[in-house]
Amino acid sequence: MKIAVILPRFPFPLEKGDKLRAYHQIRCLAGSHEIFLFALNHKKVTRKQIEALKPYCKEIYTYQISFWSVFINLLRSFFNGTPFQAGYFHNRGIRQKIHALINVSQPDHIYCQLLRTALYARGLTFPKTLDYQDVFSTGIKRRIPGAPFYLKWLLRMEYRRLIRFERNIFGWFEFKTIITRPDRDLIPHPERDAIEIVENGVDTDYFKPLERKKEYDLIFSGNMGYPPNVGAALYLVKEIIPRVVARFPGLRVVLAGASPHPDLTALASEHVTVTGWVDDMREYYARSKIFIAPMQIGTGLQNKLLEAMAMRIPCITSPLANYALEAADGCEILVGGTPQEYADHILSLLGDSERADAIASGGYRFAVEKYNWQNAVAKLERGMTKASESYRLTIPR
Repeated sequence: MKIAVILPRFPFPLEKGDKLRAYHQIRCLAGSHEIFLFALNHKKVTRKQIEALKPYCKEIYTYQISFWSVFINLLRSFFNGTPFQAGYFHNRGIRQKIHALINVSQPDHIYCQLLRTALYARGLTFPKTLDYQDVFSTGIKRRIPGAPFYLKWLLRMEYRRLIRFERNIFGWFEFKTIITRPDRDLIPHPERDAIEIVENGVDTDYFKPLERKKEYDLIFSGNMGYPPNVGAALYLVKEIIPRVVARFPGLRVVLAGASPHPDLTALASEHVTVTGWVDDMREYYARSKIFIAPMQIGTGLQNKLLEAMAMRIPCITSPLANYALEAADGCEILVGGTPQEYADHILSLLGDSERADAIASGGYRFAVEKYNWQNAVAKLERGMTKASESYRLTIPR
């Protein structure tokens, strides 16, 4: 098939979950299909970024969204009722250019990632897939209680708009996917069970056990400007770490990831290192004894947990994160519900190397066996092929 892929961000470098998912899906699909990539981006896409995708794409088209375009898009969304998550990325001029190129290339299928690109698919008479990926409305809802009072009204408005938008766009696409079953159950549509679960994977050729000297006791990684990660890091340092330091005064923690929020850079201390962007996250995983992701809000699958597991690092996380991951508590992962429970898990792993090794081994087997990119993309491929065949049967001859 010829597949037109429309993305809200250029899928390289791989510092965000949506970019990671898009990159590996494109990589796997390219083995049997022609990929025409249409990617939005805030900054000008560099030659290095283009070169990373060239081996997998027949054509690559990029569109820079300017500051003024974003401002106008958000203003228009405020008045027309479109969620900001969709309006932010929707540029009418870019949509016209994409439609013109798609009508020339005549793809067999169009694949849109996230509801942010759904508006770009309207008016295109080709079979289409939407990857919801996760549930934006629920993510916003979970942020409302902890938001400043002056933002609560805006988040509530966005939540209501997202609920309506997530329901309405369901019918625009012949095939729908999402990462986890818990997220699918939250989609506000009566036919949500028709959405296919297409898991993420982990690149086990890249993320694999490495022998390194352990310099950190704990690591938490991710995009450190993303609100759920900011909240988790603050919770870790302010609520959990003091309970561990009381019994383990030499504790060393690293918060590794791009774009750290000012509240996180302020956490740097004798116990806490905040790295900012790192070129190779594997080095930080390998130099750490334990990976911890005490996620309090957010939706979707935590790719960072899969990466750490694949590198054979024992992992600790929250019930919210493990609900999507579905690892066995006590065998493949440790789950904490309170600051004291997290602290007890940390101390147990630091004080018992055999237990730490058992959790690391269980997590490694779990990640490698269950989360495989080729298997996940094969489900996506089958769904798109079936949707394309059904669509062609409905076209009047």
